[in-house]
Amino acid sequence: MALVMSAPAWAQGQAQLNLPRTLMSVGVHQIDAQVARTPQEHAIGLMFRKEMPPNEGMLFVFKDPSKQCFWMKNTLLGLTAAFVADDGTVVNLEDMQANTTDSHCSSQPVRYVLEVNQGWFAKKGIKAGAKLSGAPFKAAP
Repeated sequence: MALVMSAPAWAQGQAQLNLPRTLMSVGVHQIDAQVARTPQEHAIGLMFRKEMPPNEGMLFVFKDPSKQCFWMKNTLLGLTAAFVADDGTVVNLEDMQANTTDSHCSSQPVRYVLEVNQGWFAKKGIKAGAKLSGAPFKAAP
């Protein structure tokens, strides 16, 4: 069951920690990701988190593929965003610095964005073109 936070909770700077989860993999590496599906969950994302375990992240799921852009306002952790096509292919990766408002965008329309700790993909030698597998990509058209 998704945690729905009211605007006052967001204004108080509370992290959302209880979203549903999905397990994904890329090669031999696994990622346990919270799933953000609603506009409110998207807006909060990983804001206000002080730490995140090494193999965890957040998967943002959008209704339709489009150019997705992210920023890091109120986000305390450096993150890498993987912009992911419907079939799980990583379209592009963007390192994002904590607490900035620089825009980081997909290079083509995508439905999924996976945020992990900054450098996670690089440390594992994973680049654009790699393919994620897991439940979110099985039902993709």
